[in-house]
This record gives sequence, structure tokens and C-alpha cells, in this order.
Amino acid sequence: MVVTAEIRREADAYHDAGHDRAHHIWLCSMKTRTLLVMAWSAAALLVAPTVLARDLTYFAPPGVPANAFPRFDRPVAEIVSPTRSTEEKRDAIDESGQLGRLLGLKPGMTVGDIGAGSGYHTVRLSRLLGPTGVVIAQDVERKYLVDLAKRVERLKLSNIKFALGEPHDPRLPAGSLDAAILAHMYHEIAEPYAFVYNLAPALKPGASVGIVDLDRPIEQHGTPPELLRCELAAVGYREIAFHVLTGDAGYLAIFSPPREAERPQPATIVPCSLKQ
Repeated sequence: MVVTAEIRREADAYHDAGHDRAHHIWLCSMKTRTLLVMAWSAAALLVAPTVLARDLTYFAPPGVPANAFPRFDRPVAEIVSPTRSTEEKRDAIDESGQLGRLLGLKPGMTVGDIGAGSGYHTVRLSRLLGPTGVVIAQDVERKYLVDLAKRVERLKLSNIKFALGEPHDPRLPAGSLDAAILAHMYHEIAEPYAFVYNLAPALKPGASVGIVDLDRPIEQHGTPPELLRCELAAVGYREIAFHVLTGDAGYLAIFSPPREAERPQPATIVPCSLKQ
């Protein structure tokens, strides 16, 4: 349904004159009233992500529970903010662009922004993947997703879905992702072995997982690369590339997820040591 510029001007004139929406519709011509009702109904559908975000639910049934995995002896950083830096600073070093190129992301893909936070990567992935692609913005913090849904509405981005997760399980559908990005959040995952274990089924054959973090102690909101490699390998992931990003973006470690038969039994996983 198309609302012409003339109809929009007429509607805006009544609105600017101070009329409320009901009066606004009544004063317009019959043709305009009909089209405006249709337009506002369509608009309601477009803004549905903001409404639905307040009633967020999981995209998939629960995976393996956290208590099925051995306990690990290392710190976990507290979730303190939905973003690590200003978007202007991150854009100045082309952080999102670096990830897109190194991960080979293309229009039409479905990509999970795991721990999406304020949506720095979500909104940029939306534009990169285009109208035939999908970004699944996932987070364990409901408020972050509610705020991100509002941002997406303002930007009029239509290829983004919002998925609530749990500290041990992203709760994403099996075989739904061409790639997953975990940017500056791995050190905040409360149950790292369970989380990446339960993430694996959501990845399609040939998919990749890109983990971005800083090479510094977990208490300082980073993850030493050797610890990351050990923990991912313990769950069956295979490292396929490692890149030092430009600027202060840290590193990008790219992994291939294990197939179902390659995942170890949770109880047999041997937790890594910080010294490894």
C-alpha cells in the first residue's frame, strides 16, 4: 500500500494543527482517511519489534543444562554495560567492517550477534546482509534487547530479530545461522563451556564463529587467546584463523563448530587452567 506525498502532506497539516489521531482521521478526505487507517495499521506491524521485545521469549527449547558440565576455576567478568566504547571510536577503526571481511559475511546470510548489547554490530550487519539476510540479535539481558528494538525501529531496519538467551544457552534454533559473532562479551559468559556447547547446534554446516576480545585478563574484561583456544577446543571447536584487528579492537579468533557426533559428553569435558 502506497501513501502518496499529497496524502502525507494533508495528514501532516492536520497533525501539525494540533489534532489528535482520531480527529486527524475524521478531518481528512474519505480517500485520505481510508489510506491513513491502512498506513497506521501497517506502521503498527513495523514497530511490533519494540512491543514484542517487552515480552521476549526464547527461539528454541533448552539445550543441555549448566549443571551437566564440570565446574571451572576461573573468574567471569561482570556485565557492566551494553557497549565497550563509543560507536564513533569503533567506526574510526572500522571494527565492524573488519569482522565482515575476515568472516566472509555476504548479503543473504543469517548471522547471530551473540551478546548484542546496544547493537553496534547488529545495525551494521543489517546493512551488510541486506533485505534478503537476517540478523538475530541475541542477549541474556532483556533490557538491552528492548532498547535495541527501539533503536532498530528508529532506524527503520526490517531484517533484525530479537532473541532472549540464558547464561548457559543462547536458545537459538538448530541450523539457523551461517555465522555467529561474539564481540567483546566472551569474558562475561557465566557458563562458557555450556554456552558454546549449546551454541553449536544453531550453526549450519560450514558456518563459522568469530570471537572478538582483548588480550588481557578476564578481570580486565578480556580473554587471553590461549585460554579461549583451550575452552573452545574442550567442547570440540576447531580454530581456523586468528587475526589481530587494527586499532584497539583486540583480536578475532575464528572457529569451526563441532558436528553433533564430535561434541564430547558434557561430563567428560576437562576445564582449562588460566596457565594453559
